[in-house]
This record gives sequence, C-alpha cells and structure tokens, in this order.
Amino acid sequence: MTAAQADLPTDLHAQFLEMPEGLRLDTPGVADGASIWRIARDSKVLDLNSSYSYLLWCRDFAATSAVARDADGQVAGFVTGYVRPDRPHTLVVWQLAVDHGHRGRGLAGALVDGLVAKAAAGRELTTLETTITPDNGASERVFTSFARRHGASVERTVLFDAGVFPQDDGGHEPEVLYTIGPLPRV
Repeated sequence: MTAAQADLPTDLHAQFLEMPEGLRLDTPGVADGASIWRIARDSKVLDLNSSYSYLLWCRDFAATSAVARDADGQVAGFVTGYVRPDRPHTLVVWQLAVDHGHRGRGLAGALVDGLVAKAAAGRELTTLETTITPDNGASERVFTSFARRHGASVERTVLFDAGVFPQDDGGHEPEVLYTIGPLPRV
C-alpha cells in the first residue's frame, strides 16, 4: 500500500481499490511519467504530448490522476485529470489509456471510477468533463457507461471545432465536450 492509498478514508479506500483482478489503483509519481507517455503513444488514439509534460503531470497533478499497477508494480493504465480552477466542483479528465495487454477487462471504467472517488475525497465534485473526438468510440463507451453507473446525465457540445487547431498540425477532429452530472456524493 502506498502512502497515497493509506491517506484515503476507509469507506473510500475500498471503493478506490475496486480493480480487475491482479491490478491495483495508485497515485502516479514522476517515475511513472515515461510509462504513461509510452501507453499514450501506443494507444494511437490520444494526442501525444511531450514526455516532459507527462513528468510534470505526475508531479503537479498526481492528486487528480491515477494509475493502475500490475502485480509487479508496472503501470497498466492511467487517467489524468485536474479540477477546473474556475469551477472547483468540476473534475476534467484529460487523458485515459490502458496498455494493450490489459484491455478488455473493464480497466478504463475502473480507472475513471477510482479517480472520481479519489478526487472527491475532501471536496464536493458535482461534474465530470472530458473531451472525445467523434472517431473515438471506445472513450465514448467508457464515459457514457460511467454516467449510467452513477445515474448521471451526459450533455455533449463541441468545445473545440476542427478549425481552431493549427492547420499545419495535420488536421484535428473536433473535440466534443462530455459534461456528466450531477455526480452522486461519495
């Protein structure tokens, strides 16, 4: 058990650790940045950021991010997020990915459930936001399933139209904002 897991309230601790067999949820550390970058790269779906940004993310946003670890302590999946500065009751999920060898076991949904439970500890969360491109059916299923499990509604609006992305970046699909809420109190 890590220090981060030990800091969770007992009732939240049990909920936070509900993972597919052989995996456990944990708070990322800087040493996980390279693995998270690799999983993001290998997903072939996520916008890949610099390796440096993943190191910073693991340092500065570890409290609102989570990793799943296998029995050897290796990162099997991750979810990164942050609380919106102008909306302190809103958790934004920035990226979510599962390593190829761990897909098909419900890990993505467990990561989102665990992150929301973790982020709700000590603060009131009412809303989850994420953006999904129209071609990412897997993410759409994860987040609409999350909303169903938690009895929340889903509102979809285009947050960033394709035209606002740099044209010399090879083009980008629109990013559709999924606003999920109200979230149940944890």
